[in-house]
Amino acid sequence: MNNFAEDKAIALEQTSEQFIVLNESVIICRVLPQDKISKTLIVFFAILLIIAGCKPKLDVANEQPQAVAETPSPTEVPLTARVNGEGILLSDYEAEMQRYQAGMTELGQEYDPAAAKQAVMDVMTNQILLAQAAREQGYKSDDAALQLRYNELAVEAGGEEALKTWMSKNFYSDESFRRALALDMAAIWMRNNIVAGVPRTADQVHARQILVKNENEAIAVERQLQVGKAFETLAFEYDSLTGGDLGWFPSGYLLQPDVEKAAFSLQPGQYSGIIPTSYGFHIVYVIERDSQHPLSPEALQFMRRNALEKWLRDQRAQSAIEILVP
Repeated sequence: MNNFAEDKAIALEQTSEQFIVLNESVIICRVLPQDKISKTLIVFFAILLIIAGCKPKLDVANEQPQAVAETPSPTEVPLTARVNGEGILLSDYEAEMQRYQAGMTELGQEYDPAAAKQAVMDVMTNQILLAQAAREQGYKSDDAALQLRYNELAVEAGGEEALKTWMSKNFYSDESFRRALALDMAAIWMRNNIVAGVPRTADQVHARQILVKNENEAIAVERQLQVGKAFETLAFEYDSLTGGDLGWFPSGYLLQPDVEKAAFSLQPGQYSGIIPTSYGFHIVYVIERDSQHPLSPEALQFMRRNALEKWLRDQRAQSAIEILVP
């Protein structure tokens, strides 16, 4: 019941946890039956797994870490941060750090306290921002809805006692669990609204490539193309399985931006010059282009991730975020 960053999410997806998809893209981790519950890693509140990559660094213009944590007065609740005036309890932050460390240990990864603080603080502040926006846009929660969700999780865990046992092992009290659950419900609501606004079509190209390891070979390929050899025929000589078919893709989708830039600069039937990248030397050919081509499930998820990342960047830039722990 912890929010990890993208590299953490990838590792989690390789464990025994089961994920469900809500509204086609919202990924949260389900509570498993008691005999399948991981010792430390079952994650309920993983609304950022799909972006999971949302790990923006602290915005020094708006977020001002203090050298020493604030000393609360006898009547104040200790905080670790304030997001637009809304506090993040120090106790919640410390428990989240414990879950993060336990998760890293179980995955056999080295625990870096500084990286852990950054990742945990980013996720907790992002979740507050999402929940705040949800409330501003009319989201309303009540004790009945919260109890219903709690009951659903208890059933999935194998009963309330099983859920309470899991909570205890994962540094949750009943109060902190319900507080986190209420916050997560609001954040998921807002996240769904953001990704729902992403169009299901986009300007895309369908291209294929010839990729070789050295420049001299690329020059030889280019010369064959110049004397009239068909690109597709030549492409299958270098990739007998797919003929270098890259499929349809929107802008920003390929791992090699220079290849993508070249593809979007061409008209159907045209091929590029030699493009050097870390993978080798590419020549790209555009098969067809469509300004409103339906996005593949993977591309749609990519576009939704980008939309959420941009929303969070924009919110952080205009929000007052105070970090109160050293």
